Amino acid sequence: MQSVSGANKLSHSLIYNVEKINSINVDNFDKFFNNLPADPYLDGNYRFRRLSRFQVHGDSLIKLPHKYFFQSQEYNSLLGEVKREYAELDDAIIELDDFRNLILTFVEKSKLNTTEEIKINVHQFRIICDSSNYGEPAPEGIHRDAVDIVGIFSVKRENIEGGETHLYKSTKGNPVLSKILNPGELLVFNDQKFFHFTSAIKPSSKDVGIRDVFVLTFPAWEKVPTKEVE
Repeated sequence: MQSVSGANKLSHSLIYNVEKINSINVDNFDKFFNNLPADPYLDGNYRFRRLSRFQVHGDSLIKLPHKYFFQSQEYNSLLGEVKREYAELDDAIIELDDFRNLILTFVEKSKLNTTEEIKINVHQFRIICDSSNYGEPAPEGIHRDAVDIVGIFSVKRENIEGGETHLYKSTKGNPVLSKILNPGELLVFNDQKFFHFTSAIKPSSKDVGIRDVFVLTFPAWEKVPTKEVE
């Protein structure tokens, strides 16, 4: 575990933190990954995705109205400047105690000030692979997400090799962290201090391989930064 103490309002004291969250039963999420829509913005039909926004205040969790997703070319060379629409998370998963526990754990590990309203994005991903096609969790390469804090929570690794997550101080340096996140493990890191990347997955047998994760980011994206997509 790597972290430092200090003021937690915008979590700038956080470096990175990875640990197993034993209070969350990942099996309760499984069926909600089986019906994820394919990501319409990528070829290959290997990435499936939903996205919702939430407000956290104390122990309360409120789902926010739908918004499309946008990143600038500076942060996403593959899909930057594209106004992207993704289906919302299933209402039934939001009602799970394990989901609420995940959100509150992310807030805690991010060192955020829980007396203030906190808005976050929750991305739900499934990446698949087979013997002829590897799955790319990060097709944009080594990158930042243009937020303050990123959390990656592993739900499932089934019949796969690879999928190792790396943190970098720069895009040309060696990683300061290289870790395969096993089910139940949560990595939280400061997006302003690190670039990140997750390597491709390939099947460990002739069957299809699966990698399921939640990616949580703070703050939630609120406003289009360029007039062209308003």
